[in-house]
Amino acid sequence: MSAQRENKPILLDIGAVWCHWCHVMDRESYDSPEIAQIVNEHFIAVKVDRDERPDIDGRYQIAVSSISGQGGWPLTAFLTPDGKPFYGGTYFPPDDHYGRPSFRRVLLSIAGAYREKHGDVVEQAQMVERAIAQAESHAGQSGEISPKVIDAIVASALRTFDEENGGFGNAPKFPHPSILDLLIDQYARSGDERLRRAFVTTLEKMARGGVYDQLAGGFHRYSVDEHWIVPHFEKMSYDNSELLKNYAHAYRATREPFFADVARDIIRWMDEWLSDRERGGFYASQDADYSMDDDGDYFTWTVQETHDALNEDAFNEPEAKVASLYYDINEIGDMHHNPARNVLHVRASLEDIGKRLDLTSDQVRALLDAAKSKMYAARLKRPTPYVDKTLYVSWNALCISAYLEAARVLGMDEVRRFGLRSLDRILAEAWDPVRGLRHVIAYSDPAAEKRPVPGVLDDYAFTANACFDAYESTSDITYFNFAKQIVDKTISLFFDSVSGGFFDTEKSADRLQAFGVLSTPRKPFQDSPTPAGNPAAAIALLRLHYFTNDRSYRDKAKETLELMAGSAGQYGLFAATYGLAVVHFSQPHTQVLIIGEGNSADALVSEALSTFSVTRSVLRFSPDIMASGTLPPALAQTILNLPAHPGTLALVCSGFSCRPPVSDREELARTLRSSS
Repeated sequence: MSAQRENKPILLDIGAVWCHWCHVMDRESYDSPEIAQIVNEHFIAVKVDRDERPDIDGRYQIAVSSISGQGGWPLTAFLTPDGKPFYGGTYFPPDDHYGRPSFRRVLLSIAGAYREKHGDVVEQAQMVERAIAQAESHAGQSGEISPKVIDAIVASALRTFDEENGGFGNAPKFPHPSILDLLIDQYARSGDERLRRAFVTTLEKMARGGVYDQLAGGFHRYSVDEHWIVPHFEKMSYDNSELLKNYAHAYRATREPFFADVARDIIRWMDEWLSDRERGGFYASQDADYSMDDDGDYFTWTVQETHDALNEDAFNEPEAKVASLYYDINEIGDMHHNPARNVLHVRASLEDIGKRLDLTSDQVRALLDAAKSKMYAARLKRPTPYVDKTLYVSWNALCISAYLEAARVLGMDEVRRFGLRSLDRILAEAWDPVRGLRHVIAYSDPAAEKRPVPGVLDDYAFTANACFDAYESTSDITYFNFAKQIVDKTISLFFDSVSGGFFDTEKSADRLQAFGVLSTPRKPFQDSPTPAGNPAAAIALLRLHYFTNDRSYRDKAKETLELMAGSAGQYGLFAATYGLAVVHFSQPHTQVLIIGEGNSADALVSEALSTFSVTRSVLRFSPDIMASGTLPPALAQTILNLPAHPGTLALVCSGFSCRPPVSDREELARTLRSSS
């Protein structure tokens, strides 16, 4: 290896194509001939895409956080020639600024320390290595699984809930979809108005803020302010998939049409920008900027740009007034780099604008719709931020699950079909029963020659859950069979049979010889930024147990959740997926089995989906399922033992015990209430 041969430290830069500050540091520092000369003279430079190699990113994020207390992207780490980190940080400016030393000064200082204080560098690297091992050991964190951990996670989130603006904590504000789903589920079970207020306020404020793209739909990655107004403008597939689930679930829990409207709007953006409409599949992200000099200009507006967009034929005064009042467009806007630029966010209601302009709400709505259409058409003529068309298996699986859930709740058949087509592509192109899953289906640049990246735990856990979602959506046994195969492969490749839990990468022998800290075993339990792999895998195990009544799957889920049972409550909203897994483990699973066709079966399905619970499955079968022999073991035992019934019926089963069949929507509603 070059670093060992030349006895030079390694400069590791981990970033992503969508990362604004990565682009800034590239332009300011890595494109500088002076910086390039220093790097080439004193270091061996390595650049890693964090989306392509989450296993590398995860370990070095922990390392740099243990050194500097910071994490994120770009991640700048300095390693010994054998790959062990001894110093690092995130963004370093070209000059001393923001309370940070210049990158030039950092490079020269690190190079000097490596030459002149080599012993200290080696000692620091050893300390960091021990800190990583300790952080990932989960020593002293195990315990007995108790529903009380759910209460602790929820209470922690409520303590940080922003009553006025929604969300959790102060600026910057991230969405945290898993805690929102946990709050929705716990509200649906308890009726606690504090929980309802937390998720309703958050989802409403986010969707009316600048963190939501008011013209195209879809959410930006996070807000730099506590009011959700000024975002970091990149848009990630996984943020939008998980928020799509939130809005669909909130609609089920509250029946508020606003949440259904936002869900449809997220789908509109994902269909238009992140979907391979021909082959199926979801692209990774849309960049924040279209050039190195841009800072959200594609998404923001000046007053003049607004007037120009609404003035193609003749200036339409009412449209401009309505748009300006509704979206808070003023001469002094929201962006620090250019105060004339406005981030569109909802400032006033249609009713208030109508009173101000002496118009009815319907008139205001018509004017706003016309203005919105014209502004979006004008925006499409601007230089467009790059869309990364790489298809990652894990993120695709999250999107597929979201599409299937939203399609069922909102009655969107084409959305369901696209979700299934996308899953079929994953199973055809990324899954092999012997080798397992790949991490990447296709790269944004088809000409890129890259070795296949083996799937990580997230790929397996999310895809298994997507297959279960597809089975529940279609009752096609093929999807159940794929789910079982993938869960079994996850166990064989990732499960720790000694201590329990799942490693994030395959537990192969060659991992012990991996470079630097890549040999450190990891069992991820905290959400960041996607749902954590271990609780997601536990949920897949429990879902398989529900369909098979094979106790071994539940036992492995139990061993997994016990690893963090003693401390999960301390992690608050970052343990929300863990909390959801404990709900699955501690609450009886309810299966609503509807057998029949036509309007009567449609009505029963609609009733079963009208309220929300993360532990409820709704499956619809045709009457000939009795003779098909294509059912998972537990369902076969339930359905095939039913007495003959001439019409449509619904069967509510909980904990492998079933209530008497019902055939009327009101009867089903009463049965579901009594079984919850």
